[in-house]
Amino acid sequence: MAIHLVNKPLNLTSFDVVARARKFLNTRKIGHTGTLDPLATGVLVLCSDASTKLVQFLTADSKDYLALVALGGTSPTLDAEGPLQGPVQTNFTLPSSATLETALEKLRGPQMQMPPQYSAISVDGKRAYEVARSGGETALKLRPITIFSLELLAACASVEEAQSFVASEFPYGNNFPPALGTFPTVVLRASVSSGSYLRSLARDLGELLGVPAHLAGLIRTRVGKFSLSEAVELPEVKSSSLSEIEALDYPQLEADPVLALHLRQGKRPPTALEGRFVITENGGLLAIADAAEGFWTVVRGW
Repeated sequence: MAIHLVNKPLNLTSFDVVARARKFLNTRKIGHTGTLDPLATGVLVLCSDASTKLVQFLTADSKDYLALVALGGTSPTLDAEGPLQGPVQTNFTLPSSATLETALEKLRGPQMQMPPQYSAISVDGKRAYEVARSGGETALKLRPITIFSLELLAACASVEEAQSFVASEFPYGNNFPPALGTFPTVVLRASVSSGSYLRSLARDLGELLGVPAHLAGLIRTRVGKFSLSEAVELPEVKSSSLSEIEALDYPQLEADPVLALHLRQGKRPPTALEGRFVITENGGLLAIADAAEGFWTVVRGW
């Protein structure tokens, strides 16, 4: 049972990473805790064998990104996959810092976000991206998300200049898709809730500035308690093995023999605590349990 942290390579889907990790880890049972688009890189959390039971507890983790948003043109996928779609504003100049900050402020906090048509959301048994690639359109709904923080790191004259900025400032920032054109580009640092689409964020920022926009590059730098600095390249996935207890971002509580027995029996013993906890017994994982209204409730037992 183990958790593995991988730096997802450019041009691979999350499913591709899982398929390759199966070979490296010599197992068929692997899941991941949050999809990354093919043109994105960064930390991808993999759960192998019995640890796949933890996926449901890790998918809701907040995530941090470095995002390059190109202003002046967009694409059907809202990223650098292309091709460019609709009118392109080749003469668009970078707004002032004050104008950019005003737009970013409107994107911070809780909001309703429209996912991209090219997304893995399933409607009536069909993935939205499958419908989009066949020329159709899915009736997607606004989804509640939260942008916890959104920081402007740089405003650059081109995508290439933005790429150079990231490569010079961050040790992992040197692997981006080719630019779709010469567009003014802003570099953002974002912390978002699960279910947020940075491609939609790029689109929405462009709309606030009055221009089409797309995501020219994306690096996921954190998932829950794990940062990209802890991740390894895919062929070294075995060396990134972590225990299940290390992976869970909940407070831990060592159970005494009575509490351990009651939880194992499915009882709801009393507690004065509140919240979700990792319950251990002799240092090993016993259960994930919720403390609410004076009682324990086991969510998942081991």
